[in-house]
Amino acid sequence: MRKLAVLILVGLFGCIFPVGAQTPAQAPSQPKTSTAPKSGTTPTTTHAYDRALLRPALLKDKAPETFQVKFTTTRGDFVVTVTRAWAPLGADRFYNLAKHHFFDNSSFFRVVPGFIVQFGLSSYPPVSAAWETANMKDEPVLQSNKRGYVTYAKTTRPNTRSTQMFINLKDNSGSLDRQGFAPFGVVDDQGMRIVEMMYDQYGDSTPDDYQDQIAKKGKAYLDKSYPKLDYIKTATIISSAPADASKPAAAPKTVAPPAKP
Repeated sequence: MRKLAVLILVGLFGCIFPVGAQTPAQAPSQPKTSTAPKSGTTPTTTHAYDRALLRPALLKDKAPETFQVKFTTTRGDFVVTVTRAWAPLGADRFYNLAKHHFFDNSSFFRVVPGFIVQFGLSSYPPVSAAWETANMKDEPVLQSNKRGYVTYAKTTRPNTRSTQMFINLKDNSGSLDRQGFAPFGVVDDQGMRIVEMMYDQYGDSTPDDYQDQIAKKGKAYLDKSYPKLDYIKTATIISSAPADASKPAAAPKTVAPPAKP
């Protein structure tokens, strides 16, 4: 079975969340506000992928000290501002993935109200297979997992970050910082209004092999079994970041109830 990123949350909701073949330790177990589902279903993928994505070892460009990636999604647009000094390995990986359009047509496959929005599994099985063992070394946690901060998912074992990542929907620093989840970017308050609208009614009620099925079958599996998921149309590097772009998102006015264990 394919090893998938997991994020262990102990004590936050009194349970453990594995991702993929493990317990949703996926990007954090997520509590988040429910949003009304959009009408219609996600179309099946038709886009060709950049074949450079089949050779992860060659995608080693160094990221700028600050840069921004614009996500155009089925809910609207938001921008991730990256500060390389926060987590250089993570920033470089994100830069190379965005540069080669890894995220295009991929789904926000795990959305837990009040906790996180997780993404980073390719829509294309050959690409998923190529990145299966392309892990990064762990990095020190220099920023906290506050609302709006973007962080890689990982398993409980060392050095298991790859392509999966999550956006914190609330301040999860108390648990995730201690577990070694190192943020590398942030979504501002305006962008978080879009992120918080991602369809979340599937929550964590997915089978144990959910991520394995995504990796093996691609977006066609999600379109058939989870048609209401929002997805990324394109993710594009747009600029170097302005001086104050790393300002964290403001705290939400209301706090969503925790996800059910």
